[in-house]
Amino acid sequence: MTNEKGFTLIELLVVVAIIGILAGIAIPQFARYRATAYCARTMADAKNAFTAMEAFFATNLAYGTLAQAQFSPSIGVSVTVGSTTPLAIIAVDVTGQCPQGTTYTLNQSSGVGVWS
Repeated sequence: MTNEKGFTLIELLVVVAIIGILAGIAIPQFARYRATAYCARTMADAKNAFTAMEAFFATNLAYGTLAQAQFSPSIGVSVTVGSTTPLAIIAVDVTGQCPQGTTYTLNQSSGVGVWS
């Protein structure tokens, strides 16, 4: 008898089963991380717009527009100034993929952002 080298069918099936189990765990986790990233991007844009508006106010003693404050949002996020007394920044996830909501409002009076 000769000594044949290679994998048996059982060994290959075990490897395929292990890969299937790992993929079943990894794919939902990846989707969850991706959704969380959409929320983080929207929150970061709101905070950056808030900081840009405050920096503009410190220089000019008045709030201007986001363009005057030299702020441009990320792709997939729309940012507007809700009011200037007190300052309120409204960031919208236009992709609609954030599980916490589509609109994030950051108020100067509370300093806390709220999803809706």
